Amino acid sequence: MPYAGGVYRLSGGRTYESFEASIVRITCDDGTEGWGESTPFGSTYIAAHPAGARAGIAELAPALLGLDPRQADRITDAMDSTLAGHNHAKTPLDIACWDAFGKSVDLPVCELLGGSTGIPMPMISSIHAGDPEEMRSRVAEHRAKGYCGHSIKIGALDSEGGPALDAERITACLADRRPGEFFVVDANGGLLPETALRMIQMLPNGLDFVLEAPCATWRETMSLRGRCRYPIVIDELAQLDGDIAFAVAGDVADGIGLKISKAGGLTPGRRHRDICRAAGLTVSVQDTVGSSIAFAAIVHLGATVPARLLRCVLNCEDMVALKTAEFDRLVTGDGILPGSSPGLGIAVDEAVLGDPVMTWGD
Repeated sequence: MPYAGGVYRLSGGRTYESFEASIVRITCDDGTEGWGESTPFGSTYIAAHPAGARAGIAELAPALLGLDPRQADRITDAMDSTLAGHNHAKTPLDIACWDAFGKSVDLPVCELLGGSTGIPMPMISSIHAGDPEEMRSRVAEHRAKGYCGHSIKIGALDSEGGPALDAERITACLADRRPGEFFVVDANGGLLPETALRMIQMLPNGLDFVLEAPCATWRETMSLRGRCRYPIVIDELAQLDGDIAFAVAGDVADGIGLKISKAGGLTPGRRHRDICRAAGLTVSVQDTVGSSIAFAAIVHLGATVPARLLRCVLNCEDMVALKTAEFDRLVTGDGILPGSSPGLGIAVDEAVLGDPVMTWGD
């Protein structure tokens, strides 16, 4: 799936021009179908990559034959007992099971996950790193499309301009901030405590944003936490239930970026949602990247997060230049909600996908 903006630039000099998806279809004994997707952000974002997702699916799929896809926790147990880790491989299978579950009882997935709040959710843009004024213009373009949240990517190498360039990027992107907008400054683990503190010292007073994933390790994040004047949100570090619990116990962060494929699917994703709710952490529901199938899962889970805690949902569908499905959603001036169609509410374009590359069955 080509990146819709040409070249996506991330901290540490990482660049991406396209993404490889693994899309799964499960077929139940009564003919009900469920679909799921996992699209890693290349191989340098977290410990995940496209070939690994496909190899993991090959390990997991035979263990699921004959199980009831509506028993979400039992499906998770079966996958965990078959393959340790590899959340990105478990994700499309888990999501496909939820899609089939919803279709089997004629309900949208959000209703099975606890029920939609019925409150339209603001969408967040993804503004990759670049020239400060060019990033400012991309924020304006997304604002014109109705986006109320903006994820500003930073993490310049010293050879690129370092903390001074990042401070300029933040200042430029927030220059035209409108009431009700929410800004996330996301380093994707690309800063050290030293570089983060140098950058913060160069920022003008009064900028309203949260700092997401500033550092790559818990130690670095905790070191920065005690000296940072901005709220901190964790993302790449929040992959397992225990990671969220650790962040709560140590007061390491004020919120999380809940990426579904990073968590391992909707089943662990709802647990992360509930831990955050109990602890008063804010949540942005996202995924690493993905097509309409991944976006549908984001919207359904996001719709179950209380509005007070939900910051934004990521429209990953808007990031790629390939449409895999029609997704039933309700878009208003205030945001987005899932439609009333059962399951994920998607009609997959199988002609775009082509023939299956692997098949398992009894």
